Amino acid sequence: MKMVTAVIRPEMFDAVRAALEADGIYGMTVSEVMGRGAQKGIALRFRGKTMPVELIPKVKIEMVVKDADVEKIIGICRANGRTGKPGDGRIFVLPVESICRVRTDLEDPEEA
Repeated sequence: MKMVTAVIRPEMFDAVRAALEADGIYGMTVSEVMGRGAQKGIALRFRGKTMPVELIPKVKIEMVVKDADVEKIIGICRANGRTGKPGDGRIFVLPVESICRVRTDLEDPEEA
């Protein structure tokens, strides 16, 4: 099992979520986060003044999935989260050792 974490632009979230659900991927944890990459923030103009914004709002989607589904999920996130401009985001894939249900105290090694 793997944890796929996609950090994307907030305005692209609905398209990514809809594409994941259309492919049968429903389980996800979504967080509003802030960050920056190589672009080191942006400069916004407000009332004639330039204001630096160092941390940009993003959406983080976390999914624990079977190994066989990882490439499909990465493809969906790339295809539906891309604008072609700097700041589109990143996708991280990490191994998951075990999954435990809170409600039943049972381990679910086969369930995502």
